[in-house]
Amino acid sequence: MKPVNLSIKELHSIKFLKGRKLKIIGAGCLFVFTAFTWYNDKDKLPRPDADNGGLYLPDGFRALVAVDSLKARARHIAVNNNGDIYVKARFHNMNDGYGNIALRDTNGDGRMDVVQPFGKYDGHSYGTAMRVHNGYLYFSSELTVYRMKLDPKTLVPEGKIDTIVADDPPYHEHQTKPIAFDNDGHIYVGWGAGSNAGQEKNRVPGSKGVGDPYSVDKGNPLLKDHGGIWRFDANKLNQKQLDGTRYATGLRSIVALDWDSKSRSLYTVNHGRDDFRLLWPDTYSPWESAMLPAEEFFKVNEGLDGGWPYYYYDQIKGKKLLNPEFGGDKVKEGNSAKLPKPLIGFPGHFAPNDLLFYKGKQFPERYRNGAFIAFHGATNRSPYPQAGYIIAFVPFKDGMPSGEWEVFADGFAQIDPIVSVRDAKYRPMGLAEGADGSLYIGDTEKGRIWRVIYTGNKKTFGAAQLAGMQKRKQSASNIKTPDEVKDNLFKDLPKTSEVYATYCVACHQRDGKGDGNRFPPLEQSEWVNWDKFRLINIVLNGLQGPIVVKGLPYNEVMPAHGSFLSDAQVAEVLTYIKSNFNNTPEIVTSAEVAMVRKMGTNKK
Repeated sequence: MKPVNLSIKELHSIKFLKGRKLKIIGAGCLFVFTAFTWYNDKDKLPRPDADNGGLYLPDGFRALVAVDSLKARARHIAVNNNGDIYVKARFHNMNDGYGNIALRDTNGDGRMDVVQPFGKYDGHSYGTAMRVHNGYLYFSSELTVYRMKLDPKTLVPEGKIDTIVADDPPYHEHQTKPIAFDNDGHIYVGWGAGSNAGQEKNRVPGSKGVGDPYSVDKGNPLLKDHGGIWRFDANKLNQKQLDGTRYATGLRSIVALDWDSKSRSLYTVNHGRDDFRLLWPDTYSPWESAMLPAEEFFKVNEGLDGGWPYYYYDQIKGKKLLNPEFGGDKVKEGNSAKLPKPLIGFPGHFAPNDLLFYKGKQFPERYRNGAFIAFHGATNRSPYPQAGYIIAFVPFKDGMPSGEWEVFADGFAQIDPIVSVRDAKYRPMGLAEGADGSLYIGDTEKGRIWRVIYTGNKKTFGAAQLAGMQKRKQSASNIKTPDEVKDNLFKDLPKTSEVYATYCVACHQRDGKGDGNRFPPLEQSEWVNWDKFRLINIVLNGLQGPIVVKGLPYNEVMPAHGSFLSDAQVAEVLTYIKSNFNNTPEIVTSAEVAMVRKMGTNKK
């Protein structure tokens, strides 16, 4: 390798690379850097881990753990041109109050040995975005998109935090604020809707949907300023939603969002609604509720209407169908023929949480301009194995999928089957591409980041190298279509609480440990053991707003179960909960439930 001539300014930009040999040439301002690692040089890629960091990958791909055990965990991630990694922290309170983390490798081995929290701003566990764009670091809380100017001389941006777009409080579910940038100076921001399916009473069995799916003027009120994607000026400060343009609507929960510069188009993979079985047990079987509805992959042209909350996509039938909240019966299509179909309908509850169009040259040519999708895994698969927990790949040509979706990376959960969400050791969340074409993958549960590299022969890469991952797609319980009878995990279990199995297990899980993100644990919970009358009140009247359970923040909606459960049913399920999950045993009586019901709603 030839020496590289660097100016003092360039030297400052890489001064963090310790242990490199520097040699002064004459009296000028040039230095010879004799051990600089060039990108796109396969021989200079870092040494992969012997076990690929626990991942299954196509033949020729290897992986290493770039950083492990970040205390604040990780949401979206970004990699700067010099190899620095920036992380959107999942938990500010576990990061000394900081919302971001900066990582640097100082010895060139591919492992991040500098970990620096930075950036104090209000945020909870759903703040999502972290992107590098035009010399700036953009990131978000649930309500606000920020940016800081990057300086190649420093790891941590030292300037002030600018506000680009600010949402109005209060914070609610599905507020994540993912972002993407086009070729013309715009930033696109996802605006999730705080509802499952636009019901009068959110997540309450039998509650009807609000609005007329056949009328633009009398539609669901949430769609006026939520449930879509807005476009703004990427360089203008202190914008509000009204300063932007509503670019797309009918999208319930957007976390995965990216702009493909090749086709000059915006794409998203939208989270489908939940709780078919829980809310409409006379219409949907447990198997249907596990499989449906699809997670929809859209090419987002301006004006796109994804159909939420009126419609869902049934990937098995290949049709948009009317949601039961609006009179649907698994057959009625309403006006869905006027709506665009998704490019791909992925199986239900895979939880798409990031999207990245690959532009690098390190990987074989078939990956260039294709889409990687991080499936985080959701909670609504019970009584079947929880699903997702993978990185998928979709090959593209001319801005459209050119083949079926593939499993690119698996093994994150490190358990099969995944009975409860908390059983999964890792859950993939964020994706980023390095300047050398490496793919970085971040995890929300333990704060691990993998770096995937290619060390095989790019010219001979083909079907044979993909065969192992295709087999996993057909056989792994977290990916395959479950058998309705054989894969029912509860079929041989003794009957416990019918109420818990019907109304509670989807969120709090069979083992009572919750999902570690959206829904809190019941196991050894202070909310279960401290005051049973407060617990009765929560079940009867619901709970909304931020709470802390076992030291971690949660902010989902707990429906008012008293509207559809009798006093005896509430007493039965709470006695079951308090007598299990390592809680302090205690009996809850129907009389106690009736007393709390008579008292009405109490504050938490």
